Amino acid sequence: MDTRTLGRTHRSVSAIALGTWQLGADWGTVTESDARAVLDASVAAGVTLFDTADVYGDGRSEQLIGGYLADRPGHGITVATKMGRREAQDAANFTLANFRDWTDRSRSNLRTDTLDLVQLHCPPTAVFSNDRVFDALDSLVEDGAIAAYGVSVETTDEALMAIARPNVATVQIILNAFRLKPLDAVLPAAKTAGVGIIARVPLASGLLSGTYTAQTTFAANDHRSYNRDGSAFDVGETFSGVDFERGVAAAQEFAALLPEEAAASGFTTAQVAIAWVAQLDGVSAVIPGARNVAQAESNAGSGSVPQLSPAFTTAVTELYDREFRAAVHDRW
Repeated sequence: MDTRTLGRTHRSVSAIALGTWQLGADWGTVTESDARAVLDASVAAGVTLFDTADVYGDGRSEQLIGGYLADRPGHGITVATKMGRREAQDAANFTLANFRDWTDRSRSNLRTDTLDLVQLHCPPTAVFSNDRVFDALDSLVEDGAIAAYGVSVETTDEALMAIARPNVATVQIILNAFRLKPLDAVLPAAKTAGVGIIARVPLASGLLSGTYTAQTTFAANDHRSYNRDGSAFDVGETFSGVDFERGVAAAQEFAALLPEEAAASGFTTAQVAIAWVAQLDGVSAVIPGARNVAQAESNAGSGSVPQLSPAFTTAVTELYDREFRAAVHDRW
């Protein structure tokens, strides 16, 4: 597994990491034994970065990770969690007092005195221009509650504001073959500043696995069922904000672009989609999620996909320009 420096955390982490939203059972039921099996399979495959949040299963994901790592002293895993979405999304709630409460809860869930990396969890845009917010985050570092902090964002404008902050270690952003805007300015700016980029939703909520049809359905408690209209949270988090049926058709086109050598070596459409993001200049880590061992092993195997050619990137860009640019590029 390729490793990279995670921005200003200065930690070495695997290029393919593990997103653990699914372990909160927000994508359908995942038992504790299944969750531990996913974590085991990921670690065995060389994954050294887990991404979670205090709202995934209302802390269940953090608790599962905390229990898992407590049984493995000297594990070498970096855990990135998030905070800020357990309260109303009002910029006035992003205070030092609340930060202390939120990080205390996460420290308890994760069974650690110092959190490796805490990310503001897609906060209101006004937060990014508020100096007091970042002064409060600096105070948490000084107190030893957190080792480093970053942000998770919805838009590229928010990412650029965060990158300009001197102590922001990482920026997490949606980046996949159906969401290319971060390539324009965010990745170059982050690389220049030494800020790590954590790419989330690399499969566009599973669309880029190439396995869905227009008739595919999802569990009632899966956000792919209840958030297609953005009624629960930003619609861009579900299928990257693209129309489901159009995304299914475009995913079939993406699958047809796979290099012959990758297909001949047994790499799947999903693995190539993840690898393409991981191989982009400026990306520190990609965080695909997994509900079972097979998915975890497949995701980690993306790190073995040979370097994809510029011609493949050109073809991906042409597909995006034709199918999605008009709908998503200026929105996020």
